Amino acid sequence: MKKIFTLSVVLLFATFAFAQENGALATPDTAKQVDPNAAVMTVENETIDYGDLVKGTDDGVRVFKFKNTGKSPLLISNVKSSCGCTVPSYPKEQIMPGQSGEISVKYNMGVGRFSKSITVFTNGNPEQIVLRIKGNITDPNAAAPIQQQKSMLSN
Repeated sequence: MKKIFTLSVVLLFATFAFAQENGALATPDTAKQVDPNAAVMTVENETIDYGDLVKGTDDGVRVFKFKNTGKSPLLISNVKSSCGCTVPSYPKEQIMPGQSGEISVKYNMGVGRFSKSITVFTNGNPEQIVLRIKGNITDPNAAAPIQQQKSMLSN
């Protein structure tokens, strides 16, 4: 009985090892080939830092500038933000090779620190690009932090 159990365990491990080896041996034919003539979206700056702002002093709009550095027309099929507080707008027409474009992002300027992502889907290489906005918005009507006074007894 022990021999049968031991043989079963060995066969089980051999099966898993063989399965892992075959999965790791992907051939170049199965990998996605990159088209050398594809459109390429090159973004000037993938992160925009709003910095420290006081609520009501800024409209929350920032612009990501990009250029098609590829050999084919670039088409942005969709742009999605990580939450509803960030609204992107993007060009719907093709961006020809060598031409530039802009993706505008409006943040609702809610009080507090924020870090949001905007995912751009294109027909180019890469097919997805993640842009980021971050910053800190303070409330002008918030009470100033209370500072502790030194005790007259401590020196």
